[in-house]
Formats: sequence, C-alpha cells, structure tokens
Amino acid sequence: MPSKLEWSDALSLELPAMDDTHREFVDLLSVVESAEDDTVLSQWSALIEHTDAHFGQEDRWMKQTGFSSGNCHSTQHQIVLQVMREGLERKDIPMVRQMVSELALWFPQHAQAMDAALALHLRSVGFDPATGQVSMPAAMPDEVIHGCGGATCSTHSTVKEVESTCA
Repeated sequence: MPSKLEWSDALSLELPAMDDTHREFVDLLSVVESAEDDTVLSQWSALIEHTDAHFGQEDRWMKQTGFSSGNCHSTQHQIVLQVMREGLERKDIPMVRQMVSELALWFPQHAQAMDAALALHLRSVGFDPATGQVSMPAAMPDEVIHGCGGATCSTHSTVKEVESTCA
C-alpha cells in the first residue's frame, strides 16, 4: 500500500534547518516508494544515509542545549535506524516496501510530537542550528531535560504515561 506521505504545512515546525531536513526525508521516502525493484535497495540506502545524518543532527542539538541525548526521542532515532539497516542487510524488497509504509505512518507522529518539542526548546533558548550558538544562555535548562521534552513525557509523568507516549 503506498504511503502517500507528502510534505505539508502540518509537518512544518517553523525551524528552517529542521524543516528542510524533514522535507528531504519525506522526498527520499517517496523516491524509495516509487522505485523499481532493481533500484529500491540503493534508494533505501540513500534514505538510511540521510536519516543517519538527520537523526545525528537532532541528537547533537539536544546534547548542545541540555535536551538530554539519552531521552526517548534519541532512543526512537536509534531503533528506527537499526530497523532500517536490518532491512538493507536482508535485501528483502517486500520488507523494505513495508518499512516505507510504516515510516510514512510513523514520521508525522514523531515530527509533530517529539520534534515539535525539540523545535520549541531550540527556539526558547535561541539556538542557531547553523552556528551551534545559543543566543539566550539564561534560558538554558538548569538540569538536563529528560523524557522527550513534551508535557506528556517528562520526569513528572507517570511511568505508564511515559511508556505510552515515548514508546
């Protein structure tokens, strides 16, 4: 079943560096989705390469700004990349095509929840993704933010709430 994931304003987080990377992810996912069987694995590999850089960038931003890199957001990045790499290693085209459909369902939720919380945090401390500089150091958290940074995934949430939101 085709993913039909397309870039839209609903995916925009009003942080150009993040939005550009997300738009590229959506475009590359579409390329894999429409690829012929003889090129799907090479296109999938290109998506994995982009996703590795994409997630690495967000993880570095989290670490630089006190938005814990050991949180469920980063853990989700690690798991998604691991599964994507397993698909490539197996060279199982039907499995990769199923992963495309699953990523098309997963990505909007991830972007609108976890990435939105990160984007809000980055703006709140005046983080410039191009330079890595924080223009409002006084706004930096006193302690590392745990969980995913959202109201439903914080150190004040119950274990059940965190498991259901951050799993």
